[in-house]
Amino acid sequence: MQTDGLPLPRRLTAIAAVSFGTALVVIDGAIATVALPTIAQDLHVDSSSAVAVVTVYQLVLVMLLLPFSGLGNRIGLKRLYQIGQLVFTVATVLCFFAKSLPFLLIVRAAQAAGAAAALSVSSALVRQIYPSKQLGRGLGVNSVVVSVSSAIAPTLGGLVLGVGPWPWVFASAVPFAIASLLLGRSLPDMPRSKAPFDVLGAVLCAAMFGLVIGGLESAVHGDSPVVSAAVVLAGVAIGVIFVRRERGEAEPILPVDLLARPVLALSTVGAFTAFVATMALLLSLPFRLQHGYGFSPSEVGAVIAPWPLTTMFVAPLAGTLSDKYPAGALGGIGMGIAIAGLVALAFLPHDPTYLDIAWRMSLTGAGFGMFLSPNARLIIGSAPVERAAAAGGLISTTRMVGQTTGATLVAALLAMGVGAGMTPALVAAGLALIAGICSLARLRPSVRNPAKTETDQAQPTQLG
Repeated sequence: MQTDGLPLPRRLTAIAAVSFGTALVVIDGAIATVALPTIAQDLHVDSSSAVAVVTVYQLVLVMLLLPFSGLGNRIGLKRLYQIGQLVFTVATVLCFFAKSLPFLLIVRAAQAAGAAAALSVSSALVRQIYPSKQLGRGLGVNSVVVSVSSAIAPTLGGLVLGVGPWPWVFASAVPFAIASLLLGRSLPDMPRSKAPFDVLGAVLCAAMFGLVIGGLESAVHGDSPVVSAAVVLAGVAIGVIFVRRERGEAEPILPVDLLARPVLALSTVGAFTAFVATMALLLSLPFRLQHGYGFSPSEVGAVIAPWPLTTMFVAPLAGTLSDKYPAGALGGIGMGIAIAGLVALAFLPHDPTYLDIAWRMSLTGAGFGMFLSPNARLIIGSAPVERAAAAGGLISTTRMVGQTTGATLVAALLAMGVGAGMTPALVAAGLALIAGICSLARLRPSVRNPAKTETDQAQPTQLG
């Protein structure tokens, strides 16, 4: 049954616990990039091999998010969340014993497994922490944590490398895990599902994402397109089998029951294209600014900063507004703003100043911030309470798959020789247009008010 949030002051402690856990995942995923040259030198491997330290983390996250969201329903969301924090902390300690790249990759996979366990149930916990009328505000706060963590991760990594060896870069996220564990007693306890955990479904889910994404990555970076295509096709084949099997499950790991609802399907497609767009721009822009305009790396960091800084203010505002106004309208407005910013970024002046780029980045960040918080609120708020973990896992998986796809898209554009110009910004604008159309489509009465057979289940009012 739907609860109306935790009482104060327990609610504040639980919010802090989830916020620390979210910061942990984001910082650990982003901070490693600044340490890659040092890791490559210390472990005596080439730079391209060292990149696997980042890609392994991302890949394991994508593979495990949905299976862990299903496991959380069986063993308890709070328990899985805290187990994830503990696994991450232990794996981080093992980084100090890494004397070879293979061992470090195993440790990074273990870190990602712990982070996936926590991230897979965090949105479902947020739903239980906040009163239903403040759910949008809660998800907005979560978006702020993500934005701030993304902004400080590179700077934090650089500071750590300046005073200590590279394992301390990974250890810098451990205080967040410890704080989350200590405060975790305040997290809500949810009733557990009595259905057995679908082990085969979890394996098929992980294999599907692992093969498809791994194959696409190897197609861009590898030397054998035939092998890469075979890996992708194997993943697609497993995916077909997996989806067919999931349709017959009462509580599927891949939430096909939720995706059958038009409002949730549109929200998921919109979120995916939005995340692809953001990653396509943010990864390609440094190449354009350095190679095309002669910016230094420190100057590039300064002009990118207005994006997360603006999102930090807009996301909670948009989340609060989504508690009162339709997410479809807010998302449509947000994508309109983002498209204007992206087109402006595509057509930069020949000799842009910091201000020329900064206001464009701020405008674009405001647009995506206006879209993503209400979109997440709609996905979580529209799912039945007993499927909240699945909806949260869907949000996290969509974000990770979208970001990974965006990174692969940038690599492909760079390989084609058009990744360091205006093309990525225009492609991102096209993807934002798709997200905006999906958002506005949710305003249709047939989408906002599903058939009665789909609404007989206990669920909150849908704010399409």
